[in-house]
Amino acid sequence: MNAPVSAANPPATDALEWRWTSFDALSAREVYTILEARSAVFVVEQNCVYRDIDDADQAAWHLAAYDDAGRLAGYLRVLLPDAQDPDVRIGRVLTTAAFRGAGLGNALLSRALEHIRAQWPETPVSLHAQAHLQRFYGAFGFAPSSDVHDEDGIPHVWMRSARA
Repeated sequence: MNAPVSAANPPATDALEWRWTSFDALSAREVYTILEARSAVFVVEQNCVYRDIDDADQAAWHLAAYDDAGRLAGYLRVLLPDAQDPDVRIGRVLTTAAFRGAGLGNALLSRALEHIRAQWPETPVSLHAQAHLQRFYGAFGFAPSSDVHDEDGIPHVWMRSARA
């Protein structure tokens, strides 16, 4: 019998099922689970009242990690280059509460960048990071591309990597 997942006992990242999915290929249950996690992390935990459902999800690719019980452990979305922004953009990066402390953020970002490199090898990658996470993203080659600024009451900074 598996031990219950908790902050003290998170699963190994290699034991998770990783899914890259276009919006149209997501099931209704997957969409609900993703939106529920985003609301729990960004709206409730971080006390930010903002419009999470922003009409960008339909054009995005979604990377999600699930445990063997089907619980969402981590998630991010990747927005493709377009006429308004020539960069690939990573956003909505999260680890759900029960899965924190096992390096899932590293695994999530590593997998995302590996996929982006394969698809858009010469395209810069950007993200809008909480300012206290600059060192984390810096370890993946991201550097600040803006000043620190307020976004919904939390200091943020735009960061960019010249190439995936």
